[in-house]
Amino acid sequence: MATATKLEVLDAKGKKAGAVDLPEAIFAVETNVPLIHQVVTAQLAAARQGTHKTKTRGEVSGSGVKPFKQKGTGRARQGSIRQPEHRGGGVVHGPVPRDYSQRTPKKMIAAALRGLLSDRARANRLHVVEGFGIADKPSTKTAREFLASVAPGNRVLVVVERDDELTALSVRNLPQVHVLFQDQLNAYDVVVSDDLVFTKAAFDAFVAGRAAKEETK
Repeated sequence: MATATKLEVLDAKGKKAGAVDLPEAIFAVETNVPLIHQVVTAQLAAARQGTHKTKTRGEVSGSGVKPFKQKGTGRARQGSIRQPEHRGGGVVHGPVPRDYSQRTPKKMIAAALRGLLSDRARANRLHVVEGFGIADKPSTKTAREFLASVAPGNRVLVVVERDDELTALSVRNLPQVHVLFQDQLNAYDVVVSDDLVFTKAAFDAFVAGRAAKEETK
């Protein structure tokens, strides 16, 4: 079994409230930059709709009749006003609907995420908190003040459990803050964030889920 290092868990006041293990298999691996680039590029490509479309000369409206006679006018010969050189004419070699998705093996996706998490851990940009101190109803103000003291980065990714609606609702309207459930964590959202903040429940669920996947291999 892989060894682990410790990371402090902070309470709602920003003080130490315990510690969690950081499994080396997830948080202490080599960061492969070319691999991360390939995975992130594929993820962005898969998000493209690919519905762009231009009309060719056979699809635009307009007569197919010659605009003027072939000879005797001194002008260049023309066969149709739907040709590309005319205003309102068709487009040559324009974009057509296509699928931009790239096939990326699951092992590569998982390896890229582990490399990014390890990089954030080594840079002290990984944080685990007991909670945001939000008890009864969502509070964006409380979440903003708490994150300002815990995560100094300009862009913060907050990871919560699926049943933690109070925290998710409290942080989702904060500018430069993105919130995900622990099973949605991905390379792109980590790479564009300066700090990564887990609630302890989400962190435990994420680590347990990764361990379960390793056992099934």
